[in-house]
Amino acid sequence: MRHPVVQTGMGWVAGPRLVTATAQAGGLGILASATMTYDELAAAIREVRARTDAPFGVNLRADAEDAQRRVDLLINEGVRVASFALAPRKEMIGKLKDNGVVVIPSVGAARHAAKVADWGADAVIVQGGEGGGHTGGVATTLLLPSVLDAVNIPVIAAGGFFDGRGLAAALAYGASGVGMGTRFLLTKESTVPDEVKRAYLTRGLGDTVVTTKVDGMPHRVLRTELVDALERSGRVRGLARAARNTLRFRRLTGVSWHGLLREGLATRRSGDRDWSQLLMAANTPMLLRAGLVEGNTDAGVLASGQVVGMLDDLPSVAELIESVVSEAEKRIAALP
Repeated sequence: MRHPVVQTGMGWVAGPRLVTATAQAGGLGILASATMTYDELAAAIREVRARTDAPFGVNLRADAEDAQRRVDLLINEGVRVASFALAPRKEMIGKLKDNGVVVIPSVGAARHAAKVADWGADAVIVQGGEGGGHTGGVATTLLLPSVLDAVNIPVIAAGGFFDGRGLAAALAYGASGVGMGTRFLLTKESTVPDEVKRAYLTRGLGDTVVTTKVDGMPHRVLRTELVDALERSGRVRGLARAARNTLRFRRLTGVSWHGLLREGLATRRSGDRDWSQLLMAANTPMLLRAGLVEGNTDAGVLASGQVVGMLDDLPSVAELIESVVSEAEKRIAALP
């Protein structure tokens, strides 16, 4: 990498075109594999490798039914970075590191960062509450220094970053770089439909909401009529919608009923969710797909960070990274 800028692994968004553009511009692009079948992931990795010899990463779900097979794929294909939305098991980190793959889990608390660091993680991405998608309630300005105090590995700051001022601030805190999602979603190389990008660009700072009605977990999305309807919907109606989406998600990804049940049992034992929330979890990929892939803003959900209210353009990825780094350098040089 030439620049301390990471394009995060956004489901349905971070595909080969966006990742390639980021890698070629000197940042770290991360493929989102949770919404891909194994064969689709293999094809995506090979497409990026055919387009560039720069390093890139793949975001994995450690609790996926075929997680170990995907780990082997990354090793065999020479992928340089494995990132995780959920903490990977200690033995999984060890296998990746033994084969030269850099392991970067995403964390939302200092104690989680300390745990994966003890297990051998090479770095962590820490996302504050300003970020899009699944998020916590602690702002980056507090979460970031708490994680920096807890670990002695590189920390990538995410949640609320979109320009060079943010990169300069993150470096001043002691971070090694920044991760951005919404900002990369709104670039020319992003495959999100143009009409959806325009919908993002018309939003203000107060036009996102954290809702639990998408999948039972806090999820920051654009405020739309659909989201408002989900917020008003009752429990029975929400579960009926989630049941339909479970069937659709299973057909799209090829995950077996055994895998869904095994994942559900493991999650429920951990005490994180009840059965109704597990069923609702299928809403996330399907509602996001409707908006971000099919362009149906009436039937889809649009994940977004609060930074959407600060954005009014669609630069190329190269223009974005160059402007972020250039502005950060000027800000740092101007300090007393």
